[in-house]
Amino acid sequence: MQCACNVKTNDQVEVIAGKDKGRVGKVLRVDRNNNLAVVEKINMVKRHTKPNQANQQGGIIHKEALINISNLMVICPKCSKTSRIGRKLISDGSKIRFCKKCGEQVEQ
Repeated sequence: MQCACNVKTNDQVEVIAGKDKGRVGKVLRVDRNNNLAVVEKINMVKRHTKPNQANQQGGIIHKEALINISNLMVICPKCSKTSRIGRKLISDGSKIRFCKKCGEQVEQ
């Protein structure tokens, strides 16, 4: 089921639930079909890898894992607070995202 999520790539977000609650990071990737996102330095996991052509050494690699979008809240660049994001149509017919606390547009 595809979501109408308000989180997009390069948004600054804060984790509001889970082991990384309160931490802030930048969204690297969004999977809209599964309501998941990858956030920089959030939800770090260890991956054990075999040696291969790209990684001759092998070993344990630390990388970001997917996190549910419902556990993230966008930080408004204008008022610097976590806020819910609304959508509205402007006069030229395009949609914009806006901060529900200060009313300013959230850049894409």
